Amino acid sequence: MAVVTSAPGKVLMTGGYLILERPNAGIVLSTNARFYAIVKPLSEEIKPESWAWGWTNVKLTSPQLLRESMYKMSLKNLTIQCVSSSESRNPFVENAVQYAVAAAYAIFDKNKKDVLHKLLLQGLDITILGCNDFYSYRNQIEARGLPLTPEALAALPPFTSITFNAEESNGENCKPEVAKTGLGSSAAMTTAVVSALLHYFGVVNISSSEDQLQEKKNSSDLDMVHVIAQSAHCIAQGKVGSGFDVSSAVYGSQRYIRFSPEVLSSAQVAVKGLPLQEVIVDIIKGKWDHERTKFSLPPLMTLLLGEPGTGGSSTPSMVGAVKKWQKADPQKSQETWRKLSESNSALEAQFHMLSKLAEEHWNAYKFIIESCSKLKSDKWMEQASEPSQEAVVKSLLGARDVMLGIRYHLHQMGEAAGVPIEPESQTQLLNATMNMEGVMLAGVPGAGGFDAIFAVVLGDSGSNVTKAWSSLNVLALLVREDPRGVSLESCDPRTREITSAVASVHIE
Repeated sequence: MAVVTSAPGKVLMTGGYLILERPNAGIVLSTNARFYAIVKPLSEEIKPESWAWGWTNVKLTSPQLLRESMYKMSLKNLTIQCVSSSESRNPFVENAVQYAVAAAYAIFDKNKKDVLHKLLLQGLDITILGCNDFYSYRNQIEARGLPLTPEALAALPPFTSITFNAEESNGENCKPEVAKTGLGSSAAMTTAVVSALLHYFGVVNISSSEDQLQEKKNSSDLDMVHVIAQSAHCIAQGKVGSGFDVSSAVYGSQRYIRFSPEVLSSAQVAVKGLPLQEVIVDIIKGKWDHERTKFSLPPLMTLLLGEPGTGGSSTPSMVGAVKKWQKADPQKSQETWRKLSESNSALEAQFHMLSKLAEEHWNAYKFIIESCSKLKSDKWMEQASEPSQEAVVKSLLGARDVMLGIRYHLHQMGEAAGVPIEPESQTQLLNATMNMEGVMLAGVPGAGGFDAIFAVVLGDSGSNVTKAWSSLNVLALLVREDPRGVSLESCDPRTREITSAVASVHIE
């Protein structure tokens, strides 16, 4: 019996850099780009003599990378060893498996442990698949001589094979890297694998998206997935990050304040040889003090993402440079952070205001959004003919102004730290985007750099924006906001994609 779960990628709209330190908040939107994990037994039955075995087999398949890795897992100390070529190792999945199995052993009583042991002796067969949106297919589209449009992207088969960048950085041959779009593939992948395993073992019960729509409360189950996925992800990365990407992969769109890094100190010690069974209890019982509140974009607004094609940026090195600047110039950096933090809160307030206006004055709200979607922002105020319409326009323009402030402070921070948080090429692109009809705001997500740009647009203006982007050599991605977090799927996504593709073929 296979278990299939999925977890979403993310866009960090506000809180870049600041989110690394409590109590700064960030707004993170989860997206319709999802990572899938499929878990099933490797063999149907257990041979009688296998009870004596102290280990089991784990097979990891990643069809998009054309990779298959075999592992041996010790059932005594729950460590996993790769027995195929080291090229194909995946530290995120390796840690996800170890931590999920350890969590099951830690929580279960004797009877359930026996059942778990039998299940593990059948081996684990894990397949991982990421939506095309996580990866850059720009080169393939250009190579086929197709225009840089979302339609060209949509024409690619689902879960298309990923090409490697064989570019040389500073003259040395670096390991081929996959070109990504910055949606947090490692966090979504780790979360999908952890949730699939914990559901497969019977530790948690992940609900399907239909159940989520009915707000069925399975919050303690999600909390368990969150704690295990955060731990596995941090250990695989070799550092304790802010965790917003894993949190949004588990719970969906939210306003997030990070956990205290100390909660993972025992896991970091475990890397040095403390048994995982002891560590996992500490982690599960630890004081996870992150904060999250529900957030989603106000109605009739759409998140757009564009790939400028200037190559990705390395987030860790940019974060390192900003931290160095903070140490070198504490006074100036604190001042910039304070202003950024205030601007982030102000943007949040405008979003809340717009959602509230939509709730209380729907007709006025809808009228303004639809009118303004066809116009540049300097003409928006002329559309308002009564107080509630005026309130909506004021809030839209307020959000725009705040975003310009956020961009200004991020740009200053980048200049001071000597890293391209909003590089000149992105500044020109963002200014051009904010000058288009129906665009409320635009910016660089997360740590910034050359990865991607985002825009929040009104009503139906999205298609005009993507056309304009195409003429500026920016590929609009198919990603949209989707506030759902981790969810149980009814089948292998590849079979579903085939049936939907067949259904969309019109027979003349």
